[in-house]
This record gives sequence, structure tokens and C-alpha cells, in this order.
Amino acid sequence: INPITPGHVLVIPKQETDYIFDLDAELYREFWDFAAQIARAIKQAVPCIKVGIAVIGLEVPHAHIHLVPMNTMGDIDFTKEKLSLPKEQMQDLAARIAQFV
Repeated sequence: INPITPGHVLVIPKQETDYIFDLDAELYREFWDFAAQIARAIKQAVPCIKVGIAVIGLEVPHAHIHLVPMNTMGDIDFTKEKLSLPKEQMQDLAARIAQFV
């Protein structure tokens, strides 16, 4: 809802768990495989050099992976102010990413 860059996506496993390393081995692999698929789609949909990955786990009590389009190291700085993009822009970004999945 409040990305740090346009195209920032959260990947959340279907099995609710607080700590990513508590996922069973099969779900853990599927989770990362899906995150890789989404990262490739982001790379095609959003102008960026790379898609960065972060697993932080302290801000909310459920496991998730941040996928962040990056053109500079500062793009994946979670201490900077979050963006508040218009709903239409968020929907457009989601649609552009989805077309590459």
C-alpha cells in the first residue's frame, strides 16, 4: 500500500507464519520460486537495473518478501519516507506487472 519505489511488491505465503524460516521446506521453495517469477515480471514492467530483495520480518507478524525495483542502492532504503501513489497508478503498475507473470 505504501511502496518505497513504484513497482515495490510484497510476496506473502498462503500459509500464515511469523518467521520465514519456519515454513516447511516445500512451501519455502515454492515461495521463493514464486518470488523469482514476480521479480522477473517486475523487471520487465518497471524501468530498473535490478529488482532487490529484502526479508525483514519485524514490521508485521507474518512472513513476506519485499521485491523492490532498483536503479540505485538508495532505492531499497526502508528508512526513507514511503510513497503514497494514486490508486490509478498502483492499479496500472499491478496490471503491467501481471501481464508478464
